[in-house]
Amino acid sequence: MNNSSPRLTRYAWLSITAAVLTIALKAGAYWVTGSVGLLSDALESVVNLASAVIALVALTIAARPPDDDHAYGHDKAEYFSSGAEGGMILLAAASIAVAAIHRLIEPKPVEAVGLGLVISAAASLINLLTARVLLVAGQRYQSITLEADAHHLMTDVWTSAGVLVGLGAVRLTGWLVLDPLIALAVAGNIVWTGVSVIRRSVSGLMDASLPCEEVAAIRAILDQHLAQGIRYHALRTRLAASRRFVSVHILVPGSWTVQQGHDLLEHIEGEIRTALSGVTLSTHLEPIEDPAAWSDAGHEQQPDW
Repeated sequence: MNNSSPRLTRYAWLSITAAVLTIALKAGAYWVTGSVGLLSDALESVVNLASAVIALVALTIAARPPDDDHAYGHDKAEYFSSGAEGGMILLAAASIAVAAIHRLIEPKPVEAVGLGLVISAAASLINLLTARVLLVAGQRYQSITLEADAHHLMTDVWTSAGVLVGLGAVRLTGWLVLDPLIALAVAGNIVWTGVSVIRRSVSGLMDASLPCEEVAAIRAILDQHLAQGIRYHALRTRLAASRRFVSVHILVPGSWTVQQGHDLLEHIEGEIRTALSGVTLSTHLEPIEDPAAWSDAGHEQQPDW
């Protein structure tokens, strides 16, 4: 269990506060300008608020210790949070697209552009600062929920930048069509973000293995002990939010004592824990001379070395 998890909820509260402020600012910008681009920006901030609330719930659940029904903890709750966030992102994109198409069919003048730009820029600055805080915290505590929220907010920042450019272009050229076209571009960008978030969530729920570089680090540690006459196979890894799970069968000479085998496994596990944080290890000791030791249901019956 990641002991830092209970502290992560304060970042979710920060995200909620930022979302409420940006919704108010962007809604005000839309009210004074009538810009559908700013409306799309405000709608995405509503998604940010819903996502932040879900993140708060997920982080609270993930912080719970293992129990009889969840022996491996509750960390996967973070994947449900990011998956729900991805779905809401796609819903927001659809709403933006509908509003933009309607504005293309029935153009409407954009008013008080200067004031709208100032208000929207202030909201973007809030999102930028919040995203930086969440990203640093997400990377520090290896929280997929905080990282997803941070990247989503950064997307919102770039989206706002696009809207501001569109409004500036409308003011300079008088071409009203630029406002809904920018809104459609915003919707496309949001769709891409939503799909990416959902794919990452599904990957985690499907027990995807650790990143290639981390698996390589584990193999490098195991390979260092081959000279002792040992072998290994059935190396399995999976990632659950900030927690890593590794299992492996270690084969040693049958002449070794139980104490020798135990000491070897303790040493290997210590090296892996030093190389990877938040890892739960399961090692199985077997005699190298026994043919049955090489059998492992569901895996190829060859050594991994």
